[in-house]
Amino acid sequence: MTTASSADTRARVTRAAGDLGALAVKQMEADHEWFRALSAENRSWVGLVAQAGITSFVDWFGGDQRTPAVIADVFGTAPRELTRSISLAQTLDLMRTVIGVVEREIAGLAAPGEADLAREAVLRYSREVAFAAAEVYAEAAESRGAWDARLESLVVDAVIRGEADESMQSRAAGLGWGDVTDVAVVVGSTPRGASGPVVDELHRTARRTGLELLVAIHGPRVVCIGGRVADPMALATSLDPQLGDGPLVVGPTVPHLFAAGRSARAAISGHTAARAWPAAPRPVHADDLLAERALLADLPARHALAQRIVRPLEEASGGALLATAAAYLDDGLGVEGTARTLIVHANTVRYRLASIEKATGYDLTDPHDAQTVRTALAFHRLGPATRTTPR
Repeated sequence: MTTASSADTRARVTRAAGDLGALAVKQMEADHEWFRALSAENRSWVGLVAQAGITSFVDWFGGDQRTPAVIADVFGTAPRELTRSISLAQTLDLMRTVIGVVEREIAGLAAPGEADLAREAVLRYSREVAFAAAEVYAEAAESRGAWDARLESLVVDAVIRGEADESMQSRAAGLGWGDVTDVAVVVGSTPRGASGPVVDELHRTARRTGLELLVAIHGPRVVCIGGRVADPMALATSLDPQLGDGPLVVGPTVPHLFAAGRSARAAISGHTAARAWPAAPRPVHADDLLAERALLADLPARHALAQRIVRPLEEASGGALLATAAAYLDDGLGVEGTARTLIVHANTVRYRLASIEKATGYDLTDPHDAQTVRTALAFHRLGPATRTTPR
């Protein structure tokens, strides 16, 4: 179409603009259940957008239709937060409804012989509105993505520092973590190259497995906080391909995000200490690195060694298991030599070694388990720790 419709048609459409807006909102309520479920405020905003679109169309229709439609203000009537309540697909549904109403009504408003011209104008205008909607949602997604990344980094930093305050609670809620349970922290090495793709890949992996994930890169480390985790080792295994070479350490599972500092500190400490155990599996649980972490003055690790190893050995058999473990590890004489040192039968030593494993979970015939128990005994002999855990 190279010329505008007649003045008569333009005048009729202009006078009917308000009625068209009301009809469009009524049709939206009839056609879309999700629209009826919106809050009154959001329905009001959507109605304003529909009315603004119709008004903008009328202004353009009443002028020189050879010029491009100016529709920048159509979506400017509503707050950008509305894009969080209404998806792009739902917005397109609403646009189709509004356009359908206008197209249906405009035929009756047009002057004789101009119905087809009026419909063509509606189609031309609707194309521009569709492009504008896509642009609004693209800008909103980009802005929201940048803001969410910033929030995510702040929440992870707060978890690491143990700052479970109201500020963290508000930020976590903004990321949808207000009621996430079963949280575990996984710490791996930062891969070479740009960090942005790494974070995106980790998020995609978590979505495929149906888990929540917060990620932040801290220099040589990538700190991943998983939510709704049934098996933290499985989570680490799924994230493994996106992380760099080196240790991959899993912290203990805690009830919720606000207790995740304990898991994060254990995993970070384990990631640093894992170099002391070159044969450590990947992934490895932070609890399997208690001895190595204790060497770094990690007081929770040292306390865990005392609670899980020394105390059960002291309480069992009147301290006989503790004496047997010390003799077996310190002298390195094997079963027969330990039996001679303790003046007991070799079978008694074998029985006690089995009892030690049952009481502590550590097998003294395994090199790493033996090293862990030996470290626990060494710290026990040193007495209470006086240093604080480094951060």
